[in-house]
Amino acid sequence: MKRFCSTIIALFLLLLCSGIKAQNAQSKLNQVELMKQFIGAWKAESSEGSFMILEFTPFGNAITGNAKVISQDTVFDMKKFFLGYDEKNDKIVMAEIYVYTANMDLTACWFISEDIMNSVPYQDISNPENAAIKWIFEFKSPDMLIIKSSQNNTIETIAEWTRDKK
Repeated sequence: MKRFCSTIIALFLLLLCSGIKAQNAQSKLNQVELMKQFIGAWKAESSEGSFMILEFTPFGNAITGNAKVISQDTVFDMKKFFLGYDEKNDKIVMAEIYVYTANMDLTACWFISEDIMNSVPYQDISNPENAAIKWIFEFKSPDMLIIKSSQNNTIETIAEWTRDKK
């Protein structure tokens, strides 16, 4: 009887562990598919009357994008974006290249749910919870995106983006 109970307990634990592994495998989010939510044109307005336009287009399984900041019908800043998937780290890597400087920013991004993506500077990829700068992208609907930017865990800006339906 003792051997029978031990066998039943071992089988139960084996089934329990297998179930947990199956749940983890199922709950892994498809970062490449979720990234595609960005595709399209987006617009955000500032309180000063200027606005920024983002246009993201597919490039295979990656995304390229252009951004313009416009004030009083004058473009005063532009940049390009490249978003691709880093399979090794299971992260989306976003590169920003600015038109007026040689600077380039790299950011690590990952969806934590179907509609929320976290982001930190790429150099903080191994320890994102301690990153000084963080962003949270939240898709409120297919046509509305909220981006919260924080510095030292204090929210600095909240920008509301709407899909531009030209």
